[in-house]
Amino acid sequence: MINVERLVNNFCDLVSIDSVSRQERLMADIIKEELVKMGYNPEEDKAGEAIGGNAGNVIVKIPGTINADPILFMAHMDTVEPGHGKVPVIDGDIIKSDGRTVLGGDDLAGVACIFEAIKVIKEKNIPHGDVYAVFSIAEEEGLLGAKELDVSKIPAKYAYILDDTGPIGTAAVKAPYYNHISFVVKGKSAHAGLAPEKGINAIYAAAKAIAALPFMGRIDEDSTCNIGLINGGRARNIVPDEVTIDGEIRCIYEEKIIRYTKQIIDTIEKIVTDEGCTVKYDVKRNHNVYNISDDHPILLLMKKAAERLGIKLNLHATGGLSDTSVINNKGITAVDISIGMTNVHSTQEQIAISDMVKASSLIVEIIRANGENA
Repeated sequence: MINVERLVNNFCDLVSIDSVSRQERLMADIIKEELVKMGYNPEEDKAGEAIGGNAGNVIVKIPGTINADPILFMAHMDTVEPGHGKVPVIDGDIIKSDGRTVLGGDDLAGVACIFEAIKVIKEKNIPHGDVYAVFSIAEEEGLLGAKELDVSKIPAKYAYILDDTGPIGTAAVKAPYYNHISFVVKGKSAHAGLAPEKGINAIYAAAKAIAALPFMGRIDEDSTCNIGLINGGRARNIVPDEVTIDGEIRCIYEEKIIRYTKQIIDTIEKIVTDEGCTVKYDVKRNHNVYNISDDHPILLLMKKAAERLGIKLNLHATGGLSDTSVINNKGITAVDISIGMTNVHSTQEQIAISDMVKASSLIVEIIRANGENA
């Protein structure tokens, strides 16, 4: 049913196009051109203008042939760096990069699989309700395209986001709350050689506070913490008077993330104050949790499709974030399903052709099963 040669050629063509975050213009144009060739009318929203990029999300409706619940499939069109001049290399069943860049399977494999599934349901005259597809921008920079997506124009009941790793049949059904925490620590500048005693070293105070934090990295099975950025200082011979600290906390449970966030704030406030500095902090809830029960209809539909292909479901919780978090919080029940990509965000990234075939087949069977439920 899946045209393997067409799928592989399409994927290789896509990954050969530069499409790093906020620079997806050429990719968006190619996606729209391909959809027009299929006989559909894609639209591009204004998300790019909102986030300072050069392209928007591409949205397309595949009109249904029967009266069934509309469903949505989604993949992001941007890739991480190093992502310029990507060259796919086919080695048997594996497609990999040439070692200089990422491959871009994250998430152009998702784009290619959606394309192939759309072509198959048309070629095989598979009865289906309205199918929507969204190809989002700037996912890798904080799910920015999805955040700007107007879902009021997408009346889908369920959404399957193709952006997970693991064997085909894997689905992330739970993802964490996410708090972004930032601090501005202020000390006092002075000449480092002539009068250091007149200064208050903000870098020292910040470093001491970070070292005193009660946890870092994996806190427990549900929670993680990271201080990822620290910036400050003006010159080697000036006692630094200001430092910024940027970090995050992720947790499945709200009570825990509130408690852990407070512990970090209390620790940093106490230490930097003891060192004579002042501190201001800001906490932003960037994402809320989603938690889909195993017996939810979205997963029963996926299970029915997977069983037809002899694929076993592997439902798991993830500490990562994807467009799935945004779509759930916009009111469309969504899960993140695997397309088989491995070693993502590295120059060793690769994907198996056989996995892309299975992922494309799974999309087709989800669409077919959804139509049968009408």
